[in-house]
Amino acid sequence: MEFAESATGTEMGADKVAKGKLMEDLKAVVSDMEELLKATASQTGERISAARARAEESLKAAKSQLAEEGRAALARAKSAAKSTDDYVHTHPWESVGIGAFAGFVLGVLISRR
Repeated sequence: MEFAESATGTEMGADKVAKGKLMEDLKAVVSDMEELLKATASQTGERISAARARAEESLKAAKSQLAEEGRAALARAKSAAKSTDDYVHTHPWESVGIGAFAGFVLGVLISRR
């Protein structure tokens, strides 16, 4: 593996962590927004009604975005699994070697404790 490939993999890992954190934050906002809407359901007034309407629209958009991101993540996971499966079928002995090496490294790390 070349350095450029390694750096790209590291950047992709950081990007996934950032997206995961963003998704968690967005889920928290959605949850808080739902709670706020329920708490203000009995409130009346023109300003509150307008704010509730905007909040409900924002909530719908956020839920839609969360659902779309979930579908996209599932599609990426399926694609990665398919690619891995194809690689293992195309290069079975290399796959066995990689698995053996990974097992050896894990064994060494565990035995150090």
